[in-house]
Amino acid sequence: MASRLSLYNDALLLMGQRALTSLSEATQARYLLDQVWNNGGVNSCLSEGQWTFAMRTVQVDYDPDIDPSFGYNRAFTKPTDWILTSAVCADEFFRVPLTRYVDETGYWYSDIDTIYVRYVSNDSLYGANIGSWPKSFTEFAAAHFASEIVGGITNDNDKIRLFKNPENPKHSIRGRALQNAKSICAMSGPTKFLAQGSWTTARTFGGSRRDGGNTSDLIG
Repeated sequence: MASRLSLYNDALLLMGQRALTSLSEATQARYLLDQVWNNGGVNSCLSEGQWTFAMRTVQVDYDPDIDPSFGYNRAFTKPTDWILTSAVCADEFFRVPLTRYVDETGYWYSDIDTIYVRYVSNDSLYGANIGSWPKSFTEFAAAHFASEIVGGITNDNDKIRLFKNPENPKHSIRGRALQNAKSICAMSGPTKFLAQGSWTTARTFGGSRRDGGNTSDLIG
């Protein structure tokens, strides 16, 4: 099970550095890792993908105290644990994707009274629960933390490029770890079905679609 200390040590191991014995150890490496952690390092990792372990679904009613001056007449306050929107729908079963809405800092705007949102959460029971992270995401987080401090630990430009590689980020240690975590996360998700055409719909449902549309992975 991952912990903050094990995350730090995984990052140090990637850089070939000595492991910490505790989170109170007075070393430069620990100070730098604390800085990344306190500056939203975990949120940065969570914002990189549609992580199933961090996904949360909520009903959001419009805020009657907010009266938009133009455009959509309903404003919905984003939850405080919101990191990344996965789907916005008009129904609780996520069969009807909401297309008439806008996403702005702190709010969603639409013209209905209630919306249903699936999003990546940094709540302590979701994305911030480090003990529930899959191994692949833990490895990515360690690579991210290492990439943030490697410049402060070493003056080796080759090692710095190994972790970040600004010309080709996907081929850096961080980039490869991210792609691996995303691939494993995608495989762990529900089966996705191709949208049905009108001819298939007519044969299957007698010409009338009653299921409200495709229910898998609706992206608002």
